[in-house]
Amino acid sequence: MKKPPDVFSGGTSGPLAGLTILDLTRVLSGPYCTMLAADMGARVIKIEHPTRGDDTRAWGPPFLQGESAYYLSINRNKESVALDYTTPDGRAVLDALIAKADVIVENFRPGTLEARGLGYATLAEEYPRLIYVSISGFGHTGPRKSEAGYDAMMQAEGGLMSITGTPDGSPVRLGVAVADITAGMFAFQGLLLALIARGTTGRGQHVDIALLDAVTSLLTYQAGRYFATGESPVRLGNRHATIVPYNTFDTADGVLVLAVGNDDQFQRFCRVAELTEVAIDARFLTNAGRVQHHDALQPLVAAALRTRSAADWVSRLNDSGVPCGAVRSIGEALTDPQTIARAMVETVAHPTIGPLPVLGMPVKLSETPGAVRLAPPRLGEHTRHVLQEDLGLDDARIEAIAATGAIRVLRP
Repeated sequence: MKKPPDVFSGGTSGPLAGLTILDLTRVLSGPYCTMLAADMGARVIKIEHPTRGDDTRAWGPPFLQGESAYYLSINRNKESVALDYTTPDGRAVLDALIAKADVIVENFRPGTLEARGLGYATLAEEYPRLIYVSISGFGHTGPRKSEAGYDAMMQAEGGLMSITGTPDGSPVRLGVAVADITAGMFAFQGLLLALIARGTTGRGQHVDIALLDAVTSLLTYQAGRYFATGESPVRLGNRHATIVPYNTFDTADGVLVLAVGNDDQFQRFCRVAELTEVAIDARFLTNAGRVQHHDALQPLVAAALRTRSAADWVSRLNDSGVPCGAVRSIGEALTDPQTIARAMVETVAHPTIGPLPVLGMPVKLSETPGAVRLAPPRLGEHTRHVLQEDLGLDDARIEAIAATGAIRVLRP
């Protein structure tokens, strides 16, 4: 387990070390973006309302020592400053922090921060090197820009839900908030691109990310099918529209995913499954033929796979180079030896919870790796530290501001 750090700051060796990000986001898309930056060494100062904090602090159960498991999953490596910047004292503190920031990330509805004099156009006049990342439902342009947007509605509006689920069932949203998470990834990508551009031009810029755009970009080959035919793809369950066999199948004791991507793999699968006649059937010799004759092939493959356990099939097929995998629970996936070997589960020390498991980083850099350094902060955990060390305020001034309700200082 990692020891608590001696100082509250960004990393010293990651590729973003020395970068200061002022995080005005909440819920998922924005916090996910800033967590990715923090993992890679950026210092992230998370601004939260003094009484309620990030919305996700209330999302549960489950809670661990009063901390929401949802909140804990996406806010590591950050500092929490509890600040109400709608008050005069709070705004003065925020303005002082903006002056020291390289990047601002926000995910309010377009116009919200502009109305408070905190929009990009206003801040860029005083801080031309500032990179300003905005995440919203529909983006900062277009006829729907002022509408609110949430993940499930974006999966629906972006067409993703229409192709998710079984043919005879209702549309289904993915089991994670893929619109939010993808928007957060694109926001981090935009932040990095803006940093590269600033190194050349010396100027920052506005990065405008929309959840709807993020979902639309995921359509890829499904959009390609529509562009090619003029027909909207439909729900196929776990079946692939252009690769066969590529589906889930029942085994003797569980469910298996079979992903045969080419003709050679299909021949190897037939040998392992002892489907000699299927292997030489002219209808199934090519992927195009297998797609055309899916309804004839599917029951033959399904019958063969029901004869053995999922583990037996995974072992036999992997040995033959046929892509497959058992459908596993979250717990099984997170305790898999490969997951552990790849450091995709790490543990940090939380001051009230104790050892806290968190997900690791999927990006592995050989020379400047990131690190999971800090546990997700308690509300206002770093208010005093930031106001003292970054803004030079003494205890008396901090306590006076706290007395107005503009800030929250976490007491020992």
